[in-house]
Order: sequence, then structure tokens, then C-alpha cells
Amino acid sequence: MLTKRTGRPRLDEPVLVLNRSWLAVNVANVRRAVCLVALGHACVVDPDHFSTHSFEDWLQLSVGGNGDCLHALKCSFRVPEIIVLTRYNGRQTRGLKLSRRNVLERDEHICQYCGKHLDSASLTLDHVVPRSRGGQTVWENVVAACTRCNDRKGDRTPDEAEMELVRTPRRPRWASSVTVRLAGRGKPSWQRFLDGTPGGGVIVA
Repeated sequence: MLTKRTGRPRLDEPVLVLNRSWLAVNVANVRRAVCLVALGHACVVDPDHFSTHSFEDWLQLSVGGNGDCLHALKCSFRVPEIIVLTRYNGRQTRGLKLSRRNVLERDEHICQYCGKHLDSASLTLDHVVPRSRGGQTVWENVVAACTRCNDRKGDRTPDEAEMELVRTPRRPRWASSVTVRLAGRGKPSWQRFLDGTPGGGVIVA
């Protein structure tokens, strides 16, 4: 039975899960992450140096180390922040639903015409190629736009309206990280994997 040295529970804290290619594919809780490492299905990634460690190695490094530790009867285990799977190399694909919230998250709440960062209530969705002109409601044709720019563009293409896109809209490579960020659960050590180095988003289990 693992417990934390203070009264605050830790077994439900989030741990970023990477596949063998070091792409972010999931977020598990500490309980699940420790089980995967103990079974040899994953290694712990050091959040400071990004070196990998087996269960036994991590136990040794946990002795006298920094960070919160889980305590069993005969050992202490430093709470992992990131683990990398030793076998699985695919990606989960759920969570890619095209929705207003996910489009705004993909575009970082920035109007894709004027570049202003706005709150959700001040942004709308715009079809780059208008639906009346055959434009489809797909990731590659929908962008966040402020009301003013949306009205200005109207039923025209950006070229016709002489408006330039901040960036070309694309389908996210996997699920949006919106749930992680809005819940405030992300950790600084995750950032390189959430910003496209090498991956751009995760799925929250």
C-alpha cells in the first residue's frame, strides 16, 4: 500500500504517458503509472534530465532525492511526472472531435485574421472558404475569428476580403490538451511534449 508522507493524497495525481517514440499519448494517475513501471511496461522519465529509469533504478534514486515520495513498508518511491512506454508505439485517436471549444484551443484563443487574443465569448468560428461557396466544416477550413473580422470577411474568401490568416488551419495531430490546461494539472516538465517537441497535445484518461 502506497501512501504519501503528508496527509494530501497523491495516487490520483496526473502523470504524462509517452509512447516509445516519446510522443505524448495519454495522462494516467500515479497509481496506474507506478503499476506500469513496476511491471516493466514503462520507465520513469527524470523530469530534470529526461533520462529513463527502471523501477529498481528509480527506487534507488528516490532515496534522499527531491520531490514527493510514496512510502510502502520497505521502500520509498518518488512520484513520477512522466513515464515512457517500452512497447506501445501507437497513438490514441479519441478526443479529436471538431468543436467550438477545441478550435478555439487549437488557435489559442487568437483571432486568425487580426491576431488579437480574446476570451471565448468574444470569438466566433469562421469558415475560411464559406459554406455557401462549398466550404466544409472540417479542421482545415474552420478558424477562430473575432466578431469584427468575421463581419468584415463576410461571405468571401480571405483573398477576396484582402485578409491574411495568422496561420494555416490544420487538424490537431491528436487530442487537444485543453482538459489538462484548464484543470491546471499540467506540469512544467510536460511542456516540451505538449508544445510539439515532439508532440502537440495529449488525451486525458
